[in-house]
Amino acid sequence: MIEQPKLTIDFLIDILFKRNLISAEHRSSVLARYKSQEARLAAGPQFAGRRMHRGGEMPSPAQVLASFNLETPGGNGRILSEDAITESLAAYLNIPYLKIDPLRLDLDVVTSYIPRPFALKHLIVPVEARDGELAIAVADPFNDQVLQEFSTAHRIKVRRILSSCSDIQKLLREFFGFRASLAAAENESSVNIDLGNLEQLFKLKGENEPEGTDRHIIMAVDFLLSYAFDQRASDIHIEPKRDKCLVRFRLDGMLHNIHLLPKQLHAPIVSRIKILSRMDLAEKRRPQDGRIKTSHNSKEVELRVSTVPTAFGEKVVIRIFDPDILFQELDSIGFYAREYALFNSFIHRPNGIMLVTGPTGSGKTTTLYSTLRTLSSPEVNIVTIEDPIEMVMEEFNQIAVQQAIGVTFGNILRTILRQDPDIIMVGEVRDKETADNAVQAALTGHLVLSTLHTNDAPSSIARLLDLGVPSYLISATVIGIIAQRLLRRICPMCKVSRRLSHEECKYLQLTEEATVFEGEGCKECRGTGYKGRTGIFEILEINDRIKGLITENLDLGDVVRAAEQDGFASLRKLAVRKMLEGVTTYDEVVSITG
Repeated sequence: MIEQPKLTIDFLIDILFKRNLISAEHRSSVLARYKSQEARLAAGPQFAGRRMHRGGEMPSPAQVLASFNLETPGGNGRILSEDAITESLAAYLNIPYLKIDPLRLDLDVVTSYIPRPFALKHLIVPVEARDGELAIAVADPFNDQVLQEFSTAHRIKVRRILSSCSDIQKLLREFFGFRASLAAAENESSVNIDLGNLEQLFKLKGENEPEGTDRHIIMAVDFLLSYAFDQRASDIHIEPKRDKCLVRFRLDGMLHNIHLLPKQLHAPIVSRIKILSRMDLAEKRRPQDGRIKTSHNSKEVELRVSTVPTAFGEKVVIRIFDPDILFQELDSIGFYAREYALFNSFIHRPNGIMLVTGPTGSGKTTTLYSTLRTLSSPEVNIVTIEDPIEMVMEEFNQIAVQQAIGVTFGNILRTILRQDPDIIMVGEVRDKETADNAVQAALTGHLVLSTLHTNDAPSSIARLLDLGVPSYLISATVIGIIAQRLLRRICPMCKVSRRLSHEECKYLQLTEEATVFEGEGCKECRGTGYKGRTGIFEILEINDRIKGLITENLDLGDVVRAAEQDGFASLRKLAVRKMLEGVTTYDEVVSITG
């Protein structure tokens, strides 16, 4: 009797080695560290469901191998992903491979054939039913017994397809539950219309429409939020259309279509979100703002909710403030050595004003919050004035601007000077009153951090002059200005190289031809070629050379030339440097820096 093969790490590495997807050096390293890496992954929250259903099941060999983030030999920095491993295994075993896209699956097929607990236990999921044959995606290509038993019990022909373990888990945990909840809510909202009795028709419709407290709607909203957290989305858009409801996520600064929902579920989903964010359910004509505090993977997450009436109903935008994104180590957010040294010197000054500038979505909040977290200690009193408070933190004394009752940036700033602060963070300098009070705070021995909306660091000096701050006070109080942008990173899974054309080199003022990288687009990056973002930071130190140029007749050209003598690098130069290092693309450099 021939022994049934098993999907082991040795079997998998042999296949990858034969297909030149792993080097001999990496092969030895993985085998030596495999057990400890497997135990570390098994302890993570993503395997909690499998532990419950399978009594301590460990992650698959492909998941463990992918977690090492190995570069493929000669792959221009491409990472050996779980998808690449699974696809190679499928090709070796001559089994069809499927990268699961939940949005293209038929809900009835996914949910009606196999109960979710059974599917989660064996990591199998139906993906297609055609001509009396059911295609089932499996994570283990050698788990034939379960498929044979299923085929016999249901009297249906089964076709095996290989998919990654993570894709199947994600489908079963997130989309399975989300789509099933939507289907149940939609079924409960269906009515038998009696055209002979209009009062009866109205009554039936009112009784059967799902509400925000309906259990299926509650589950659907929970699944939607969980999926957004897992995808590291920064915003969720719930948009009513004429016949549908569109759900979009902002990922790495770009919006992506995620779900298309039945229109009758839009109102109850919006109602559920309003309940969570303590908004007025009855008010649908005016914009409203609210916030939700929840948890994900044992971490608190802040959600800021905004509703606005549109032609087809209320649109909801939920901004997600994940502490892992909002609070980062300052040396890991994209600074180069010179810029980091200058920034570090600014934030450790006893007094003065440090300004962070850039358009909406450029990461200013992350920079300021990460800075405050770094400076926070029992010996320091940190006070913030925000509109609104982005993330509630115990370490800071946070004050929300409330224009309706006269609590503005300017008058609150005057008040908190009597609160014995050491460090003050002002959400934005937007008028003369706020600017004057920030200057007074710096002159009286406080470190003030704030933001401005200007295109670059030198322009911030001109902006302060426009607000009416005298040039001598700018020289006396402003210690440094940081202009920042976020650049999308090239997806490591589909990274390829190319040579810049002569015209492209000329446009970027490069003296010689250069090799750059870009992403071809794959399932990992949703076909965009990008995954994740990094910051670039243009830093202008207000030293003696610059102070001498700050006059009422400011010439920004003179300021830039003087700063360049001290090593000042513009946003364009920093972006080009990131491009030449293979972090981002030519198109992204041009798009972000103009």
